[in-house]
Amino acid sequence: MPPRHLTDQEEATLRLSVTHHGTLSDRATVVLMRHTGLRASEICQLRWHDVTLGQTGGSLWLAGPGPRRRTVPLDPAAHEAIRVCRPVLPEPSAHLFSSPRQGTVLSVRALSHLIRKYARLVDLDLGLHDLRHRFGYVMAEQVPLHRLAQLIRHASLDTTALYLRASTDLPKENEKIAWR
Repeated sequence: MPPRHLTDQEEATLRLSVTHHGTLSDRATVVLMRHTGLRASEICQLRWHDVTLGQTGGSLWLAGPGPRRRTVPLDPAAHEAIRVCRPVLPEPSAHLFSSPRQGTVLSVRALSHLIRKYARLVDLDLGLHDLRHRFGYVMAEQVPLHRLAQLIRHASLDTTALYLRASTDLPKENEKIAWR
């Protein structure tokens, strides 16, 4: 069964909710999740030294499994969200996002609560992983399947192919590639 597909309207509604009711840090968190496809644990573990900001774009350096690292590009929306909220985020030696209650590293549970809070304010029923799925669906229309698998760190193209609306139209050459 394919992952839940967040609609354009639902995404816009969530964005308005966090913009009107949230902090700059909350907005940056939601935008970064939607525009990078990072897993919740990856968002929570981001540190300032993992972020490179240029004039209009940038990248994130993430630990892979083991000693491997990967680069995740920042599109203009993600770049702008980080740039705008940078003055209110923790010191550069710290994690990008912290828990508003404890001031410690943002946990996956706290991140889930944050997303659900803004979704409930506008009567949306969505969870933490729905933003990652939204990224997958949007990018599936823009990049080749193997590149999407790299971006969202899927081990198999079969998993990534769930984001394609018409998976039966997959070219044969893409079906045999697997990423580790």
